[in-house]
Amino acid sequence: MGFVHLHVHTEYSLLDGACRVKELARRAKELGQTALAVTDHGVMYGAVSFYRACLAEGIRPIIGCEVYVAPRSRFDREHGIDNEYSHLILLCKNDVGYRNLCYLVSCGFTDGFYIKPRIDWALLHEHAEGLICLSGCLAGYLSRHIVADDYEGAKKKALELRELFGEDFFLEIQDHGIPDERKAALGLRRLSRETGIPLVVTNDAHYINKEDARNQDVLLCIQTGKTVDDPDRMKFSSPELYLKSEEEMRALFPEEPQAADITEEIAARCHYDFEFGHYHLPEYKLPEGETDSFAYLTRLCREGYVRRYGETGTSEMEAQLRYELDMIHRMGFVDYFLIVWDFVHYAKSHGIPVGPGRGSAAGSMVSYTLGITDVDPIRYSLFFERFLNPERVSMPDIDMDFCVRRRGEVIDYVTRKYGADHVAQIVTFGTMAARMAIRDVGRALNLSYAETDAVAKQVPSGPGALNMTLDEALKLSKPLKDMYESDEKVKNLIDTARALEGMPRHASTHAAGVVITHRPVYEYVPLATNDGNPVTQYTMTTLEELGLLKMDFLGLRNLTVLEDAAKLVRRREPDFSIDTIPMDDPAVFDMLAAGKTSGVFQLESAGITGVCAALRPKSLEDITAVIALYRPGPMDSIPKFLECSQHPEKIRYKHPKLEPILGVTYGCMVYQEQVQQVFRELAGYSLGQADVIRRAMSKKKHAVIDAERVAFIHGDPARNIPGCVANGVPEDVAGSIYDEIVDFANYAFNKAHAVSYAFVTYRTAYMKCHHPREYMAALLTSVLDNSTKVAEYIAECRDMGIKLLPPDVNESDADFTVSGENIRFGLVAIKGIGWGFIEELKAERESGGPFRTLDEFCRRMLPRDLNRRAVESLIKAGAFDSLGFKRRALLTASGPIIDSVTADSRKNIAGQLNLFGMGGDDSESESVHTIPLPDVPEFTRQELMTMERETTGLYLTGHPMDDYRDRARDVGAVAIGAILNDFAEGNPQRFRDGQEVLIAGVVASYKTRTTRNNTLMSYIQLEDDTGSMELLAFQRALDSGGSYVQDAAPLLVRGKISLRDEKEPQVMVDSIRPLSDLDVPGRTAVSPAPPAAKPDGKPRTLYVRIPSADHPLCRRVKLLLTMFPGNERIVLYMEDTKKRLGAPCLIHPAFVAELEEQCGKENVIVK
Repeated sequence: MGFVHLHVHTEYSLLDGACRVKELARRAKELGQTALAVTDHGVMYGAVSFYRACLAEGIRPIIGCEVYVAPRSRFDREHGIDNEYSHLILLCKNDVGYRNLCYLVSCGFTDGFYIKPRIDWALLHEHAEGLICLSGCLAGYLSRHIVADDYEGAKKKALELRELFGEDFFLEIQDHGIPDERKAALGLRRLSRETGIPLVVTNDAHYINKEDARNQDVLLCIQTGKTVDDPDRMKFSSPELYLKSEEEMRALFPEEPQAADITEEIAARCHYDFEFGHYHLPEYKLPEGETDSFAYLTRLCREGYVRRYGETGTSEMEAQLRYELDMIHRMGFVDYFLIVWDFVHYAKSHGIPVGPGRGSAAGSMVSYTLGITDVDPIRYSLFFERFLNPERVSMPDIDMDFCVRRRGEVIDYVTRKYGADHVAQIVTFGTMAARMAIRDVGRALNLSYAETDAVAKQVPSGPGALNMTLDEALKLSKPLKDMYESDEKVKNLIDTARALEGMPRHASTHAAGVVITHRPVYEYVPLATNDGNPVTQYTMTTLEELGLLKMDFLGLRNLTVLEDAAKLVRRREPDFSIDTIPMDDPAVFDMLAAGKTSGVFQLESAGITGVCAALRPKSLEDITAVIALYRPGPMDSIPKFLECSQHPEKIRYKHPKLEPILGVTYGCMVYQEQVQQVFRELAGYSLGQADVIRRAMSKKKHAVIDAERVAFIHGDPARNIPGCVANGVPEDVAGSIYDEIVDFANYAFNKAHAVSYAFVTYRTAYMKCHHPREYMAALLTSVLDNSTKVAEYIAECRDMGIKLLPPDVNESDADFTVSGENIRFGLVAIKGIGWGFIEELKAERESGGPFRTLDEFCRRMLPRDLNRRAVESLIKAGAFDSLGFKRRALLTASGPIIDSVTADSRKNIAGQLNLFGMGGDDSESESVHTIPLPDVPEFTRQELMTMERETTGLYLTGHPMDDYRDRARDVGAVAIGAILNDFAEGNPQRFRDGQEVLIAGVVASYKTRTTRNNTLMSYIQLEDDTGSMELLAFQRALDSGGSYVQDAAPLLVRGKISLRDEKEPQVMVDSIRPLSDLDVPGRTAVSPAPPAAKPDGKPRTLYVRIPSADHPLCRRVKLLLTMFPGNERIVLYMEDTKKRLGAPCLIHPAFVAELEEQCGKENVIVK
């Protein structure tokens, strides 16, 4: 006989099981075992991954789960009673068993979650068919009762379970060297003799090899937040919980050989298989009177065709529509398109902003005529086959962008239409990446922060190090390898982290994914919950493999901004619509060419601003190309693209047939669709065939690439491909073109996606250009939770001549609004002011007119939800400033006024109002109740700004750095926003980890604590007018400068940039000085831009000082030069050789600003 492990926990028993599924299956095969079960704690997260891994090793996979069973009902949640759940093993015999297990596991989350996902005995009785049951480990109901000397209680439950499961119930015995297990096993063996219920021996496998016990112990410490040297922590009391051989398992209970034999019999009963590639699409519910889905889809498309094209449609367009409808019908995706059309139609008909398109779906005319997308695929040379390829049938993938604020309404609609049990969001797993693994393990091993950080920092990060593993890091990073080989403590840290890296760390909800099913979701996949919402336990790619309909409902903030801005415009222009703006407005393109891209979707970074300024876009096609090119890889093509756009005479085509294809991108290959066109027009491929080859090239499938070269050049009769030579393209030219395609295919961008986003880019640019106040107001509202962005957009408003006015009880709306030529701060951003209070205030203002005094405000608002905290917050934020009173006076009197108003209200309610006070002169009445404001001096400017910051998170009437900004920059301090923005793009150009910087700002907050070494450590949040950054100051820095760290104190700080995984950069402080040491009087807040020309009209020269010709700065400056071609002059001065290099350029403010950021302001001069 053989042996099969039936109780196994994989890495998907999160931070508990340490068995990687692939290694687990491989080890089982090495042990000669023919089957293997997965029984993770309360979940089935890893079922499909485990299934595939076992099949790859030729092992039969058994899908199961170790469920938690509530002591009473799963709905009971009384502490001290209902947290005493027991364990039970359930294994799937067949399809019915799988569906029942999915339902049980799902109910554990949706009904029974209390500390753990729990089922109960009643639910198990209803859904036991198709399942095999093992009585569980030492935490099982039977074992617990036996250990507690309640043998009769255990026997009663055993008989109940045998009645329920019949021959599919087994008594589970284990021995990991734990004394209670021996006692439990004796009782279970007695039970078996008395009842005839067979025994089965299992090992509670949590790791693969015995030596992995220590790694699993560290994993438990990461889960519980403990350290390995903590004597009171949770830990396994045995090192025997590994995947043992048959011999080891039989040696546990030699007197019960049948308990091992029966494992193979149990495995033979389990034959559930997942079904991949078979679609389970939901059925679209046709409107009353409609009986044919395809006929209904066709009619909707015909109506949309007329609406989109009117009289301009051509026979080719109609043929394309017929072709696409036929393909969709043949592939069986009619209901899919109707489902998408339906929820998009719902969104648009309910005023929910919908994006113009996303991904390859914009290449479909059916999508365009249905209104799913707003991009004309004919006009922009987009291809249906890039989206839905008849040569490679796969599920279509239409992802949709919605207004971020109202996206949930669309999901709610879908849930109502198809049923709550037919719709769920999708799980995603956070994994322990290389750096995180080191940090997690370092904490568990009780290493100091500094020790762990020093090691983690040596792991390469950034865009060029995506998916970096520790093994790769040891090869690439010499400092890391040296630390690993020279320090035993570091070696232990890295080896342990290597054992755990890549394992799932936690489960969360995918940001956009939603699954819609024909039958209830739990009949296909198990569910979990996250924040009370149902979430599939399988990831998005697994759901697609199982044939389920997955869609992305994404929230795009810029759609919300556009709609909010449009609403503000409609206050002046009632008929305004963002959908009807001209898409070729010269002023918009002039604005982009001037580099004024702050706040414009996709074009905000300094680098892409430079590209826009150099390209001087003239059409939506140009914007599309910029979006497609400004990415790692194709970015190297930008200089050539810009050169050819400015000098069309330099464009060279390898063959005339390429000109109609590449002309729109100035002879450069940019898009995937252009690759398809080249294959079709030059070699005679169908678009579907071309897309299959393009995909193979992008995945670097060399065998396919090499074989296809012959077909491209000479043709392939079997596939009806004539080839380039037969189409008049010389063999050497065809070979050269093919090589260029192969080189670029990996970087070519999906034009359908780029042009869809170019629509949003243009619309945001149009609004900024023609409705700047409305647009910037909406933009500021959208980023209130991001202080760096708020600071950036306030500065942009200042540059545009727009003032940000403080909130006002008589003018402000909830959000930022337009006030004359300026923008008024919104009330919703004031702390302590809720939406309900704001709506009441607006209603009172509309019905009773403007407020004139604080006293009047309180009297009128008292019946409407007045509260002391709200009044004080409004005063501090400056919302009463327009009434002409000092804030100090208002704050001093606010308490007595509220008390007086409240007391008068009580008198009215009690019927004690002085009857004479009900009539007569208003002023007389007012004099009786009005409390005069005290004559007190106003707060200082610093105090006023501090109050504004306290209540709104922003400085409104100024910034504490106003007095120091210029002097701080003179001494070399860099803007905090410059550091944050450089790292935000993921490919920092100016700054790097470990670089020493000098920054200046005011203390927004700070907290000091004692480290394990009994030294001080401070977390300081420092901010200037460009952003906010966290500083870490240790004892040495605090000894000399700690006394200067106070709330709102202006500081000059020197330190080193520190990067930690995905967090924003921090600064490790070396020294702290007060900014007042600079002893500088107030200066202007904005440095003047370079003059447009010299007063004498002579051309200007831009001088830049850099260390040397081989310094990285020199290369960056030369790259910037390609983005700003012109007739003015730049001179580069090399400090090492004293040589000067000259070149033509455009001395544009964006260019000068970027050079100042890159090289330092003191090294850039315009004369």
